Amino acid sequence: MQLRSTDQGQLDLFRARPSVITPRDAQDLMSWPFFSLAKSRRVTPIDFRMGEVSIRVEATVEHGMATIWDADILIWAASQIVDARDKGLRTSRLMAATPYEILAFIERGDSAHSYDRLKAALDRLQSTTVATSIRQSSERRRHRFSWINEWKERMDGSGRPLGIELILPDWFYAGVIDDALILTIDRQYFGLTGGLERWLYRLVRKHGGRQTYGWSFDLRHLHVKSGSLSPFKRFTFDLREIVRRQPLPGYRLGLSVDPNGRSRLNFRLSPVDPFASASATPCAPRGRTTKAVK
Repeated sequence: MQLRSTDQGQLDLFRARPSVITPRDAQDLMSWPFFSLAKSRRVTPIDFRMGEVSIRVEATVEHGMATIWDADILIWAASQIVDARDKGLRTSRLMAATPYEILAFIERGDSAHSYDRLKAALDRLQSTTVATSIRQSSERRRHRFSWINEWKERMDGSGRPLGIELILPDWFYAGVIDDALILTIDRQYFGLTGGLERWLYRLVRKHGGRQTYGWSFDLRHLHVKSGSLSPFKRFTFDLREIVRRQPLPGYRLGLSVDPNGRSRLNFRLSPVDPFASASATPCAPRGRTTKAVK
């Protein structure tokens, strides 16, 4: 860990640790529609309101909205900050790392194409703007920010990337350093290829946690909460396909109809193989477990 002394009022530099660390995610990002679930460019805003929670996400035509794949960079950042904090090291919103360190953590390749995709993701995270009432003292207050305040790339004389520096927003950083707002996630998450199944895993991990008897959601509630532009009929078709494939690490999914005739998605922990090694057992979640709204 190296820290750079700066003028008073500025940020110290927090250099990311290249060691293998446990992936951790911010619960607020797991619960609400902050990202595009599509691989195609989205510029249509997310305008979401449920109870006292309001979220508006806007994108530029040039870069499009930050996607749920781009959010892997925020998972990397949260994991670095929590790991360093737990070891008694100083952290900061100003982070530095090599592209390889970020790509290796989120299990992407190290080709030139992967580096270009990383830079495009950073551009989308910086250009996407969010206004939300979450963690504000009054429902009428909105915190406005971008997922990355700014970022820059250091290059050598041949134009090869040496490292990246980025500044995280206060809203995200405050949620990460609060231990009650962070959960561990399965590293297999990075292998999920579909936007909907990625979003679904994060939602299930947040609301289902390690509850033995599982949980369930009304499908129309899920559709609204996803922020997806897909029509409800297409959304339910995609959900049924996910249930058929069972791709979510650590969870089993099912569909049912409740006494009121509403379709529901059910999820529970996958049965544990008694012969599996102890090292394969998922880590216990950190912080509180919050029940879902049915």
